[in-house]
Amino acid sequence: MKTRLRVGVIFGGRSGEHEVSLASAASVLKALDREKYEVVPIGITPEGRWISSTEALGKLMERTGAEGDEQFLVPEPNRQGLIAAEGGDQHPMPLDVVIPLVHGTFGEDGTLQGLLELANIPYVGAGVLGSAVGMDKIVQKQLFESHGLLIPAYYHFHSSEWKEAPQKVVASIEKQLRYPLFAKPANTGSSVGISKAHNRRELVSAIELAVTYDLKVIVEQGVREVREIECSVLGNEKPVASVLGEIIPSNEFYDYDAKYVDGKSTAIIPARLPSGVTKTIRRIAVEAYTLLDLTGMARVDFFVTKKRNRVYLNEVNTIPGFTSISMYPKLWEASGVSYPELLDRLIALAIERHHDKSKLNRTFLPPKDWFKV
Repeated sequence: MKTRLRVGVIFGGRSGEHEVSLASAASVLKALDREKYEVVPIGITPEGRWISSTEALGKLMERTGAEGDEQFLVPEPNRQGLIAAEGGDQHPMPLDVVIPLVHGTFGEDGTLQGLLELANIPYVGAGVLGSAVGMDKIVQKQLFESHGLLIPAYYHFHSSEWKEAPQKVVASIEKQLRYPLFAKPANTGSSVGISKAHNRRELVSAIELAVTYDLKVIVEQGVREVREIECSVLGNEKPVASVLGEIIPSNEFYDYDAKYVDGKSTAIIPARLPSGVTKTIRRIAVEAYTLLDLTGMARVDFFVTKKRNRVYLNEVNTIPGFTSISMYPKLWEASGVSYPELLDRLIALAIERHHDKSKLNRTFLPPKDWFKV
């Protein structure tokens, strides 16, 4: 019999997107082909405890605790798998590949990817650099700007500046930007901590909320009369773009409630855009993906003005939502790639990248007598 790949699926985590991650994991765990894969669920509680068992997802959903199932990864390349907590079985459970589905901080920002690199385990999605840059909205926009990609105007600052002189920060924002504005924590996703401000009072409230989620805040110029367009990208050195989709948010903007709670937002796939605009968006999506040094997958979000079809690059998401109704898999399904096939491709891309990196020279022999005590 052909040996099945042992696939670890990591979900949950210490972020404001914990529940979103559980929803993604539920869909992925259900869709993975058990004839091809031995699936190992790995949950991280909101407190940061790692558990692995067939009941891990249910325990995190019900918040019933992690007693008896605690296992974790160690940054030691010869183990390449899960180690039981103290007092348990110390023989590692090797993993052939990992699918990280931890959205937000401590999962999507390069920290989890760094652990997987140290553990020498192939994993789906962007590497350490791409994940970190893709998570930081400020650095991401600075790179886009330097490359000549059109983005909405923005202003950024550290939370310490806000605490010391909030009036000065507001004055600087109002000097450079005009209402409406969006205040965002620099390192969150799923619209967590994001608010729209139509005036100074709302801006102050929006910033006060944003600084509770991150030490850095970005305030973006609201682009009037726009359509929200999304594109999925797949691949390593030769990424490809999906068909486009348009989001019709149920609220004034595509906030957390509109994405996950009220169930009233709708998607139009494929998006009804002129062929030239569609071609431009797909080209920019791949360009942004390559610029951020991404691999595996990402969803790239755009604004398109309704009157002139002017295209603004909004942001890139390196671990997009992965439920059966999330835009990333839905756009690939509309492009001819089913949900299970998409998972197969992502796993293959992860193993391919790991194989290529494993062939690199990691040692260097210095000249004779170079080091002397």
